[in-house]
Amino acid sequence: MEIKFSKIALPKNGAIVIGVAEGAKLPAKAQEYDKLTGGALSRAVSVRDFKGKKGESVTLLAPAGMTADAVILTGLGKTKELDLVKLQALGGKIYAKLNCLKMKKMAIIVDALEEKMFASEEVAANIAFGVKLRSYRFDKYRTKEKEEDKPTVKSVTLMLDNATEAEAQFEKLEKIADGIFLARDVVSEPPNVIYPEAYAKRCKELEKLGVEVEILGVKEMEKLGMGSLLGVGQGSARESKLVVMQWHGGGKEHPLAFVGKGVTFDSGGLSLKPANGMEDMKYDMAGSAVVVGLMKALAGRKAKVNVVGIIGLVENMPDGNAQRPSDVVKSMSGQTIEVLNTDAEGRLVLADALWYCQHRFKPKFMVNLATLTGAIIVSLGSLYAGLFSNNDELSKKLTDAGNKVDEKLWRFPMSDEYDKQIDSDIADMQNIGTEKGAGSITAAQFLKRFVNDVPWAHLDIAGVAWAKKDSGLCPKGATGFGIRLLNQLVEEYYE
Repeated sequence: MEIKFSKIALPKNGAIVIGVAEGAKLPAKAQEYDKLTGGALSRAVSVRDFKGKKGESVTLLAPAGMTADAVILTGLGKTKELDLVKLQALGGKIYAKLNCLKMKKMAIIVDALEEKMFASEEVAANIAFGVKLRSYRFDKYRTKEKEEDKPTVKSVTLMLDNATEAEAQFEKLEKIADGIFLARDVVSEPPNVIYPEAYAKRCKELEKLGVEVEILGVKEMEKLGMGSLLGVGQGSARESKLVVMQWHGGGKEHPLAFVGKGVTFDSGGLSLKPANGMEDMKYDMAGSAVVVGLMKALAGRKAKVNVVGIIGLVENMPDGNAQRPSDVVKSMSGQTIEVLNTDAEGRLVLADALWYCQHRFKPKFMVNLATLTGAIIVSLGSLYAGLFSNNDELSKKLTDAGNKVDEKLWRFPMSDEYDKQIDSDIADMQNIGTEKGAGSITAAQFLKRFVNDVPWAHLDIAGVAWAKKDSGLCPKGATGFGIRLLNQLVEEYYE
């Protein structure tokens, strides 16, 4: 799909979309088109009792007096409540509606929004961003899909006076979208396609953007003492990997660090998961996908900051060499771990990845992302990700950044009392708690033992990494949740 920007003109074909604020008169262009149609547009507004409320729309198909296929008025809601995130959602909604109407082209006229506190080029760029995000589709394995079931929209043009400025602003947003699409792609891929070695090679492609990429194999990790990570993957025929990505955009300053759990398929190991729903475990690497997508977004827009992204890639499988419940492993930190449940494996991967990160790079902070616990879904559903941290300032920055892009976080408590629940009788710690409940918190307490005093935050994204139905900016499937949030964090506070 092509997204373009141009001066305002009457399109010869396709659909014309015009936003109308709640309680406002029809914009000038809508009034012009109303005259061309002999008042048909205003009559349609009257019949539908259209007020410009959020979610309202009026569609005039094949309007007489015009060569356009349709004129659509879409409600913007109250102008004072409008912000850039709502405009992005509007773009996504428009795209979805036009596909339902089987339109091939659409022109979105942006002259109606200039009264708002942000400039029209910013409005147009963000609507286009929403269109782009909503247009994502993972269909590479569909060989017999009917033509009528495929998206029809091929071209979207944003029309406004200062089209050149809008296009320039969209270029940066499009780089963020590219990162989100990469994350959605690798999460959507089946586990026979995306496994540790193949995934690591996919990361290598970021070198084209100037990202420095290193891949550590089993031998290298054994020399480093990463017994915690390697224990998870020892039951798989696929060799585990650790991928280290560096973007050097900020001089000699210490980097920001992002660490992701990359369990490319999680059977649960010998603590085998039930068959029902196990197919969803291909997305147990969604945390790593966010890190990879973020690195692509930052490199794509030439972010003026140093960033390191580290992902631990393993496949958790049961076989004769698989890790057993009650095994004790030694982590890179030297701390020993009693593995009571092989399905609590993500924290074992992150333990070594976090230690390696802070030991080698001395970062300003570390943020790790993981589809870590089902308990977080019980707590927050699919609306918020869980936030756990040892640093109030970092937590506030993350929460504020999430609110600005509508990727929301909810901070959970951490304390010594929870920490005691993962003390082991025979090792330094065990990988699950001794009591029922608080599973997300005890998992975070486990990770905290591997970060020392580095400012750190853990984002449990198990409930938000995969959408079970279409939403404003994302079709059903992988979401890429976290990339817009972390890009906002980097851009607002560290560039």
